[in-house]
Amino acid sequence: MSTFTHPRTVSSRVLTPVNQPPLAVPVPDRLVHLQFRRFAGCPVCNLHLRSVARRHDEIEAAGIREIVVFHSPADELARHAEGLPFAMVADPDQRLYREFGVEPSTRALLDPRVWPAIVRGVAVSLWRMLRGLDRAPAAVPHGGRFGLPGDFLIAGDGRVLAAKLGSHAYDQWSVDELLALAARAPRSRPEADVTGR
Repeated sequence: MSTFTHPRTVSSRVLTPVNQPPLAVPVPDRLVHLQFRRFAGCPVCNLHLRSVARRHDEIEAAGIREIVVFHSPADELARHAEGLPFAMVADPDQRLYREFGVEPSTRALLDPRVWPAIVRGVAVSLWRMLRGLDRAPAAVPHGGRFGLPGDFLIAGDGRVLAAKLGSHAYDQWSVDELLALAARAPRSRPEADVTGR
């Protein structure tokens, strides 16, 4: 079982995505998948987000609102948000990261389990940049390169039903895992499943 600290209940707030109108969280009668990524244009993050974008209709049909948080400034993130179907939120001061216990670590990139995703992510990003489909990330990303991902499934009443902090930069829920958690959500216990597995 994980030992990290995160909120058991998320208080009401309004988030301001760079690519959509402001949105209130939690969302009554819907689940929210709040995922924390690294910096705008991160090749490893983009690899994962493309898999989420491809299946966004399934995620929406399961009653899930997808929100992705980056520790990049809003103007930088906005350049990378074009065409993505989910809300992307800039948190350059990392207030949400601290609130949810999402911490940076050198193991984000040094863990051998992330290396295949780094190779794939860089290759795909370079190919897409050469075709004019993606923009290059900042040479020195705001907030650094050592962020770890985090995933939280939040009920309409604010309860955190499941949570996962990644142990490396590509350690997050897959879309299949997210959909399985959502399918179990109505029967979830009031206390959070902190493993998210």
